[in-house]
Amino acid sequence: MSADTKIAELLTELHQLIKQTQEERSRSEHNLLNIQKTHERMQTENKTSPYYRTKLRGLYTTAKADAEAECSILHHALDKIAEIKSLLEERRIAAKMAGVHSDSDPPRKTMRRGVLMTLLQQSAMTLPLWIGKPGESPPPLCGATPASSDYVAKQGDKVAARVKAVDGDEQWILAEVVSYNHSTNKYEVDDIDEEGKERHTLSRRRIIPLPQWKANPETDPGALFSKDHLVLALYPQTTCFYRALIHTPPHRPQDDYSVLFEDTSYADGYSPPPQRGSEIRGRLQGEQEEVTTTTTFPVFFSLYKKHGDSTLTPRG
Repeated sequence: MSADTKIAELLTELHQLIKQTQEERSRSEHNLLNIQKTHERMQTENKTSPYYRTKLRGLYTTAKADAEAECSILHHALDKIAEIKSLLEERRIAAKMAGVHSDSDPPRKTMRRGVLMTLLQQSAMTLPLWIGKPGESPPPLCGATPASSDYVAKQGDKVAARVKAVDGDEQWILAEVVSYNHSTNKYEVDDIDEEGKERHTLSRRRIIPLPQWKANPETDPGALFSKDHLVLALYPQTTCFYRALIHTPPHRPQDDYSVLFEDTSYADGYSPPPQRGSEIRGRLQGEQEEVTTTTTFPVFFSLYKKHGDSTLTPRG
């Protein structure tokens, strides 16, 4: 079965699941209305009789079952979305690799900066939200939760890579994994900025995997970076990470982080809080050690002492 055919089938299944979700929700509304009316009657009569207690117990049991059924359908829908995204990513990587490795093909077409920035912003906005079961801890690479020590990023994964710039200074850039050599423990990564058209071979300590899920502030606040946390963040309109502080963590699942970038022209060494409407957006990740880092378009990650304290110069 071709990828296009499989994607079309998955989209049809997803459409059916969305319809089932709406049907389940409509069906449960009647029960929720009964709960509301029962409480109103109890308030009017100013008493809680055994009859009302028994009735409410049954209504709430039904409401719980309805909510669990709707939740199950939504989880199935999210699985379908993840499968579709995976197939699209596999197709993109295959097309890219075919272009890179064919000597007869013309060089890669340079992507306009505005288009690249839009794609990065879309990547940030569509990073899936981690939804675990009650009591379940967020997995590695969810929000600020670091990857395990033996984790190896997959082909096509976005990572932060520490490379040497033309002037000899080192900087953290946004890159995409091409391959990993288990014999040498080194990655091959492509600079995400196609204007550079650069491929780097780097050791694992120069690579930091970026988050694969957003953390939910309402259910998993421990997986978020806290206010005044030192991070590296993607500087606006660039693909380079820059030192910053978390100014405002998200309070709701749909919220973004607000960060303050390092700027020696200010007395405290950081730029003032961004104005509403021009806030720098970000999604996060962590590593394992002492200080931490973030990025402003699709990711954040932890900055540790072993990575050095050099200031990073953003690329235009």
